[in-house]
Amino acid sequence: MPLTPPPLKDDCFALPAGTHWTPVDEALSELRARLSPVTGVESVPLSAALDRILAEDIHANRANPPQPNSAVDGYGLCHADTGAGPQSLPLMAGRSAAGQPLGHPLERGHAVRILTGATLPEGVDTVILQEDVSTDGQAIAFHGPLKKGANTRRAGEDVEAGACILPAGRRLGPADLALLAATNVSNIPVRQRLRVAVVSTGDELAEPGDSARPDQIYDANRPLLLSMIRRFGFDPIDMGRAPDARDALRGFLDEAAQSADMILTSGGASAGDEDHMSALLNESGSMTLWRMAIKPGRPLALGVWNGAPVFGLPGNPVAAMVCTLIFARPAMGVLAGAGWRQPLRLTVPAAFSKAKKPGRREYLRARLRDGRAEVFVSEGSGRISGLSWAEGLVELPDGACEITEGTPVTYLPYVGFDL
Repeated sequence: MPLTPPPLKDDCFALPAGTHWTPVDEALSELRARLSPVTGVESVPLSAALDRILAEDIHANRANPPQPNSAVDGYGLCHADTGAGPQSLPLMAGRSAAGQPLGHPLERGHAVRILTGATLPEGVDTVILQEDVSTDGQAIAFHGPLKKGANTRRAGEDVEAGACILPAGRRLGPADLALLAATNVSNIPVRQRLRVAVVSTGDELAEPGDSARPDQIYDANRPLLLSMIRRFGFDPIDMGRAPDARDALRGFLDEAAQSADMILTSGGASAGDEDHMSALLNESGSMTLWRMAIKPGRPLALGVWNGAPVFGLPGNPVAAMVCTLIFARPAMGVLAGAGWRQPLRLTVPAAFSKAKKPGRREYLRARLRDGRAEVFVSEGSGRISGLSWAEGLVELPDGACEITEGTPVTYLPYVGFDL
């Protein structure tokens, strides 16, 4: 039976009394401390292991290479039979090729033909490159001295049998599968894929392709969040759009908690009359409104609904994406069993100017051109086109700063989040 971790506590997101504006680093530290894996464990064949998260350390079932072999095409010999200056050695009959070993030891005082990847016959400890040899088919002539062990690979030179080759929590890539195959690991213990449900809320939303009233906008958040989850390597579950009705939203959350390990919602996360998400989480006794010192963003409603952690994101698509990358993405890694991962941060010169006030960490839509960070022409949080234009974010510190062209800034490429 697959192993299933215990559920999170309903009060796992509760902050100390008196907390008002939470700095980004403090919020990330709190999330990291409060979350734990929620996914079970299963075994999959090597062919199905790509992008899966290892549930335990993996050890090599076989050394790589399993036997000493030749790194080049050439001639194998015993180093003790060589010296300095011009010299020659008679050739043994036969050869050693990859998958076709010679099958008997080297005769002392002789050399033997050997090809790349071939097992070294007993008695061979050095290989001379064929380009460094003259031969008439009966003997070889070459110049010494030779380095003992030249052009050979020892058994286990890459990986020793029994060595830990991949750690628990690693997301398996193509090169990892090659390493597993080379060391004869064919059944892989992995975490079950994290299932993340996405719910949009609000009567002001219409579905793309449908007719929209003049007072409605098309729902951009659900396609955004569902595709981000898939890119992260997790399983997105589209729960649709919930209306601004508390009982209806409760039904959406109930169904999402049955279908998924984690729930992302957008909209209704503040404290207004129609902010039903916050109200429902309050009713369940698990609601904590983290007021983030971040731009764009600020309110992030966190709670647990029927055992599933809920991230109530802002309704603005720009803020929803930024909060997903900065807060929800590392949290997903922990819940999925991959551990907490910091985003990739690059220090690059700015291609823009900005005077920033103290109080909030700011994230600007950005991209690299000619080694410098450009930012989108407008910081308006309603400018969804800037998300598409950008290839990452510029992160400005909590305090005040003055940015001019050439000032070093921190750039977080989307690719560092697995986007």
